[in-house]
Amino acid sequence: MRLELASTASISDRAFLNRSKQWRTTAALPFLNLSQMAKTVGKATNIVWHKCSVDKCDRQQLLEQKGCVIWMTGLSGSGKSTLACALSRGLHARGKLTYILDGDNVRHGLNSDLGFKAEDRAENIRRIGEVAKLFADAGIICIASLISPYRKDRDACRALLPERDFIEVFLDVPLEVCEARDPKGLYKLARSGKIKGFTGIDDPYEPPVSCEIVLRQKAGNCFPPSAMAETVISYLEEKGYLQA
Repeated sequence: MRLELASTASISDRAFLNRSKQWRTTAALPFLNLSQMAKTVGKATNIVWHKCSVDKCDRQQLLEQKGCVIWMTGLSGSGKSTLACALSRGLHARGKLTYILDGDNVRHGLNSDLGFKAEDRAENIRRIGEVAKLFADAGIICIASLISPYRKDRDACRALLPERDFIEVFLDVPLEVCEARDPKGLYKLARSGKIKGFTGIDDPYEPPVSCEIVLRQKAGNCFPPSAMAETVISYLEEKGYLQA
C-alpha cells in the first residue's frame, strides 16, 4: 500500500513538473511581447496598458447611456455649481448616472496640495480632466464644474477624450452680475487686495471660442437653474447621449 501511494505521488509530481515546465514555456511568450510594448509616459517608464474584456461599450449598454464629460466653465458666481447640481438631479430623475467634479470639492482632497498660481491652476485642470476621462470611460455622465480660466487648459482636457465626448458649456455671465452675487464673498476680498490673482479682477478669464453650449445671462434676465439644466438635457437627448 505504501509503495502504491509512493508511486501515485511520484506520477503526480512528474505531471505537475511537466505542466509547470509547459506553463513557463508558453507564458514566456506574452512577457516578451509585453516588454516590447512597454512605453514611457511623462516620468513613468516601462509601463504597459492592460486591456480588459469588459470595455466602455459594455458599460454603456449596462447603464443605457453614453459616457461623456460636460465641462462647465465661467466666472466665479456665474452659477456653475448650482447648474451642475440641477443637471445631475434632472438626469437622475430620468434614470441616468452622473457624477459631479466640483472645483472646490476636488480641492478638498485630490488637489488640496495645489494653490492658485498659474501653474497650479493648470495642474488642477489637468488632474480633473484625467479623472473626468475615467468617469466617461466608465459610461458615466461626468459633470465638471470649475472656473478653468485658461483656454489652452480646457482644450487639453478636450483632447483627452474621443471626439464628441467633451461637451463644453459656457456660462456667459457679465462680471458685474457675478460680482453683485458674490456668494462666497471672494470678489470683495479680491477688490480689497486680500486675494491676489483672482479671475476677472487681476487674472484673466479666456472665454471659449467654439463651445457646444452657451448659456447667456444678463442683469435682470437670469434663467432658473432648472431651465438651464433642461437646455443641456435637450442637447444630450438630441445627440444620443441618453441611450446606449
